Amino acid sequence: MSNVSVFLDNRAKADPDMIAVVHPSSETTYTYHELASAVHRISGGLIAQGISIGDRVAIFLDSSPEYLISYFAIWRMGGIVVPTNIVYKEKELIHILNDSQATAIICDAAHENIVERLLPDAPTVQMIITTGSTTKSSPQIVSWGQLLVSAPLLESVSCNLDTVCQIQYTSGTTGAPKGAMLTHGGWIAALDNECDILDLVRGDMYLGIYPMGHVGLSWGISILKAGGTYICLERFEPERYLSLIEQYQVTVLSSMPPVIHMLAEAPDDTEQRIKTVRVLISGGGPLHSPTWKAFHARYNRPIVNAYGLSETIVLGAGTAIRPYHYQTADEYNSVGTPVGYTEVCIVDQDRPKHHLPSGEVGEIALRGPGLALGYWNRPVESGAVFLSDGWFLTGDIGYLDSDGMLVITDRKKDMIIMSGWKIYPTEVEQVLIHHPKIAELAVFGCSDEEKGEIPVVAVVLSEGVKDFSHDELAAYAKERLAGYKVPRRTYIVSQLPRLNGWKLLRGELQHMLCPSPDRQADNT
Repeated sequence: MSNVSVFLDNRAKADPDMIAVVHPSSETTYTYHELASAVHRISGGLIAQGISIGDRVAIFLDSSPEYLISYFAIWRMGGIVVPTNIVYKEKELIHILNDSQATAIICDAAHENIVERLLPDAPTVQMIITTGSTTKSSPQIVSWGQLLVSAPLLESVSCNLDTVCQIQYTSGTTGAPKGAMLTHGGWIAALDNECDILDLVRGDMYLGIYPMGHVGLSWGISILKAGGTYICLERFEPERYLSLIEQYQVTVLSSMPPVIHMLAEAPDDTEQRIKTVRVLISGGGPLHSPTWKAFHARYNRPIVNAYGLSETIVLGAGTAIRPYHYQTADEYNSVGTPVGYTEVCIVDQDRPKHHLPSGEVGEIALRGPGLALGYWNRPVESGAVFLSDGWFLTGDIGYLDSDGMLVITDRKKDMIIMSGWKIYPTEVEQVLIHHPKIAELAVFGCSDEEKGEIPVVAVVLSEGVKDFSHDELAAYAKERLAGYKVPRRTYIVSQLPRLNGWKLLRGELQHMLCPSPDRQADNT
């Protein structure tokens, strides 16, 4: 019997005066004692307001100490966290509130009116908890201050390891988002695995840029479990990012492929600015080998290239590169070996019970204690990917190399089928990214009346490059790829669309750039 929030109590007893959380934007800090105390009081306040064990409570805040406190407080009193992202539009928020049947929602004063306006369309929501000052006198609106003055919940609610503590909605890039049911035991596994993979120690300083509505928050919570300091940054801004690294002498740095690319191309003094960093985390999309190699050659810092999903609480059941893997990291293409009690295998896409041998490409399957129990109120979708023998079908395509290291080639849904030929966008990208005129790119499929689909590419040009044509790209590709893999069109774009600045949205590129069936687009 265990509640994942208990570690915070133990850390507060061991290091009450150590700084746990820093929020530079509000110039707010919390010691471990202050953080635990706030969690105890908010937990008691939720109970006083009628929130019961098993109730779903949505969080609609920007990344902040209040978001983090809400997480722990809901866990502590036996509720179920429903994280959302502050960038969600009304339709997206209504879907999550109704699908989860949330009882309450926590928001800030700036979004109070928006949430209140949604209540007629979200009938299960009985309460809005606002973290700022409110001028409303509605019985449905409760202030953060009202919760803080309630009697604290000094003892956490006891839970089983398989008790659901969170409904984490997927990004919804294909259809409506599904809610992965994460458990106390899954979170415990994830925190242990992430502490292990980063070699976290008491006093580590972590700069977090992953949105708190995303499971990437697990890295920050892992820092707290280890007794470090979590510096919360709402969103990535290059100069602010570097300044905070210097100011707080950051040792563990969250990043993503575009950020690593920025660092690889940064001004000459950047080595000095990040000198305290001993390890970086990368996730959210493929880290192309030229970017990884360029970064490592310049900074000689290990990047933990991690692989996990919402359904696995990142490394609750996942894989990662460790520094000692660099000698066999498959030319900087791998996401490493299983972490903790995770198992990984490659299965036939059409026969998931059939495991494939080393070197063969198929669908990646994971098994381990960090897996979600399934999707909330979706037994059919759950049964299709959460198999009876414990394996979870990730929807990602890859293979295990001769050293047992996992290499991801693509998302199953992103695969392009042209006249029967299967084309994996990431494979093509890994080749084209070496072109000296290309800074970033994304390969995706467009519908084609004759061939079904054709591969096309959106390109962000390197700084200073003015002229680049499709013919130039195609000639480069034909020398290095089979003919059917060569993109049929090239689009020059100023930036690639990403969810929260990191997850590439190929579907949005298709919507923006693929010609409609009744017209033909010219090559760029």
